[in-house]
Amino acid sequence: MTPYRARAPFDWTALLHLIRAEFAYMEPRINPPSSMHRLTEADIAAKAESGEVWVIGTPPVACVFLTYQPESLYIGKLAVAADQRGKGLARALITVAEGRARELALGWLELETRVELLENHAAFARMGFHEVGRTAHAGFDRPTSITFRKAVG
Repeated sequence: MTPYRARAPFDWTALLHLIRAEFAYMEPRINPPSSMHRLTEADIAAKAESGEVWVIGTPPVACVFLTYQPESLYIGKLAVAADQRGKGLARALITVAEGRARELALGWLELETRVELLENHAAFARMGFHEVGRTAHAGFDRPTSITFRKAVG
């Protein structure tokens, strides 16, 4: 399956359902709760306008949000449907992000994942990302997120 850029008109509701379904597993493991609870269809549509939203499948079975930053392309809401995992869809979306970063003359891909999600740390390391920092959400006295980066050649 080939990634494509989601643009209006698009089924933002299907994309929101994918994100909520595939982020649900982390809820009992992370604190504070995921920002996906506040995410709406309108937010996704706005992200597609201010940045980029890439998807695989119709209806979508994988997605990623890309946000432009001064020196990097930020990767957010990377999600792959449970029955589609192990097929290289996340890697395909990361490859799209790398290509977009090169086209935009940005030197890095950057993302954050929660401290508790060790399997995500390992998956991103396999894709060439390395830890560059830890941050705490407001009200927490310990790190809750890890920032990862990958150089884009």
